[in-house]
Amino acid sequence: MDNGITRRALAPLAAGAALAATASCAPQAHKPVSRQFPKDFIWGAATSAFQIEGSLDVDGRGPSIWDVFQKDPAHIVDHSTAAVATDSYRRYRDDVALLKGANLNAYRFSISWSRVLPTGAGTINDKGLDYYSRLVDALLEAHITPYATLFHWDLPQALYEKGGWASRDTANRLADYAGVIGDKLGDRLKHYIILNEAAVHTIIGHVLGLGAPGTKDAGMIGPVTHHQNLGQGLAIEALRAKRSEFKVGTTMALMPSRGPGPWWHLRDRLAAFGFDSIWNRAYLDPLFNGSYPWPASSFIDPFVKGDDLKTVKQPVDFLGVNYYSPTYIEYTDSNPSHIGPGEPPKGVPLDAFGREIDPAGLSETLARLRHHYGNPPVLITENGCSDPLSNNPAIHDDAFRVKYLTQHLEVVKAEMEAGSPIGGFFVWSIIDNWEWDSGYTSKFGLVAMDRKSGIRKLKKSYAWFGELAKTGKLA
Repeated sequence: MDNGITRRALAPLAAGAALAATASCAPQAHKPVSRQFPKDFIWGAATSAFQIEGSLDVDGRGPSIWDVFQKDPAHIVDHSTAAVATDSYRRYRDDVALLKGANLNAYRFSISWSRVLPTGAGTINDKGLDYYSRLVDALLEAHITPYATLFHWDLPQALYEKGGWASRDTANRLADYAGVIGDKLGDRLKHYIILNEAAVHTIIGHVLGLGAPGTKDAGMIGPVTHHQNLGQGLAIEALRAKRSEFKVGTTMALMPSRGPGPWWHLRDRLAAFGFDSIWNRAYLDPLFNGSYPWPASSFIDPFVKGDDLKTVKQPVDFLGVNYYSPTYIEYTDSNPSHIGPGEPPKGVPLDAFGREIDPAGLSETLARLRHHYGNPPVLITENGCSDPLSNNPAIHDDAFRVKYLTQHLEVVKAEMEAGSPIGGFFVWSIIDNWEWDSGYTSKFGLVAMDRKSGIRKLKKSYAWFGELAKTGKLA
């Protein structure tokens, strides 16, 4: 990586790697004593605006960085765009009917920043805001609690052209935007998630260039990490200044970082420890401890000013945990950071993307929050799996998804019994949507959607999850 994480920054990690080497192998997922979830447990589905809404150029919506990124066919596997997606801007009532049909009592969606504020700041686009007002009303009429994510990677292009998250000013604009939403919708919309997976937006979008904005510059890690954290703190303050009854949290893509191979491969453990500091701890530590982890501080601290860390350390009503898989990191000489991608162990079950299916990783993540971050209230804000990337004629009999969700929900219940205050589970996702750089080749939905006709068909997992939400009993 150029201009980014250097050998000097990672050298102190040796101590951490040595400690990690004394650990045992990856933990095993425990079975719960009881398979009955509490009556007040939240059962929901999660989506994001750019992946489902379509109608990108109607009713005054401004472009986002993903509008620009998707225009290059080389960026998207199937050369598709999100111009239609699941057509939810027009079919939101159909979406609500699907949620209600599955007995879900919560829906996590995101608000398109540029649909409400076309240039990211300034004049409000009333037509765009009205869409979310209608969606909230439809959800409440169906007795479904709306959870709104304010930023799910779709930064207004106008703000990006002014520096994006590399600019400190974007943090202030996020707070202004949060204030607009709280002011205009807060009489009905009570649950807010500030950021979705800030680490993904930093590393995948700004360092690896595999998502918008598509830059490949490790020097972006410091400013983008800190300015997202700062914007989150300012946005929480802005919302709480509007109404005291708001329930405010944020969502992180947490995953154990493991070195491949046996424990004595110390250099791999060193690299994995370094990656953990960038991916997990650079967001957990400032939120809960008011500081950055020392392995990452050398390249983040230059962007910290005054009382920033006091602003970042905000009490949250819940932490959203998105979990899919652990990651494997190995030592490499190909870049100054010595952090390189590793491979999962041979013979382990893999998902459609070649990632290890490991429910024990969720157990490890929840135990970490319990023991090292004060055991905050948790919502599992995303978990799910894609259909196998094949022409499976029986794809609607998706027993693989039922098995995947069952395994992870067993972990959720077992960790609740161990003391984790987990209040709900949101499956990703309700309908097969536009899955970023994977386009329409990746299918995470409980419901399929024919791309040509728009017809939606229920999968086996839809009925299964609906029954679980109804009874709270994991069969």
